[in-house]
Amino acid sequence: MVDITKIVTHPGGAHKDELLATCVLIAKHSCPISRRNPTDADLADPGTAVLDIGGVHDPSLSNFDHHHFPREHPPTCTLSLVLADLGLYEDAKQFCDWLEPAEWFDSRGPNTTAEWLGVPRRAISQLNSPIDITLLRRFAAESDLTPGNTLYEYMRFVGQDLLDFLRMVREGIELVGEKSQRWSVAAGDDTIETIFLPRDDTMIDEPSGSIARFIRAKGLEDEIGATAYPDRRGKGYGLSRYEDDPRLDFSQLDGEPDVHFAHKSGFMCKTTATEPERLQELIRGAVR
Repeated sequence: MVDITKIVTHPGGAHKDELLATCVLIAKHSCPISRRNPTDADLADPGTAVLDIGGVHDPSLSNFDHHHFPREHPPTCTLSLVLADLGLYEDAKQFCDWLEPAEWFDSRGPNTTAEWLGVPRRAISQLNSPIDITLLRRFAAESDLTPGNTLYEYMRFVGQDLLDFLRMVREGIELVGEKSQRWSVAAGDDTIETIFLPRDDTMIDEPSGSIARFIRAKGLEDEIGATAYPDRRGKGYGLSRYEDDPRLDFSQLDGEPDVHFAHKSGFMCKTTATEPERLQELIRGAVR
């Protein structure tokens, strides 16, 4: 993407997709926002990002509108187009669970979105919050926004947090892929496939979440039963069942001398143990 010096998006009612696309771009470029119809000069200028209006999708000219796509086009919104241009769409689609419903809602409407989700139509509005309503209403009331404005700076926070999350997701997946080991923990007639992330100087901020995202990214959801990862609050490890694997109940480890916390629901425990042999023994002990 070229350096963006101005954003133009449509006036009137605001929608989540162009608002979030605007948030992402101001986080990257700190440029002013104009809510008006674009001119031919705007559409021809790569330095002007035209969002959700203009009837053109041409990333080389920073034009991101999806409304001219045919009916059979996969559900897409302006945020999708901007994230794709930044090389972030695939990670966002996989790890931002809210993105696909936002695409459906913007391109198919609430009734079809509710049908696709398998929920009543009213559930769509029930998921709205005052945060959504206020941000959209306040954005719709503005014609121009520049850095320093309270709303602008809040939107910048939203965009920056999304970009930071996606960066953290990718870095975490790559680090787990580089550092982790796969164990096949034999337990009677069963085998618990486990992803183990050893502790080292490059430990990530959210090891358990990064392992879960690594499993999803690699398509291992139907294979992995447990994860073992550095405990952020101690020198030992956390042990968890992946996606609530019914074969495991870590509450069974309550009372083990090196297990200082076992969640009553059984989904995880914390241990001071650090040796792989002992960690695997604890996983065996959690098998129902």
